[in-house]
Amino acid sequence: MNVEHLVKMANEIGAFYVGESEKDAPENIASHIKRFWEKRMRSAIIEHNKRGGAGMQPAVRQAIELIAA
Repeated sequence: MNVEHLVKMANEIGAFYVGESEKDAPENIASHIKRFWEKRMRSAIIEHNKRGGAGMQPAVRQAIELIAA
């Protein structure tokens, strides 16, 4: 699994939701990823976040933390 590609995709999702509502963005990003990403993709991005989350936007990192919880 190419983590850099997952980070790019997550940041693109994040940019969309931050543009709509910065306050609600983490929950909306998390919801989108839960609905449309397969389990191994979610697991890989969660692991990347645990290792520091290099390249991830703040709202995306918050979303991944919500998913991991």
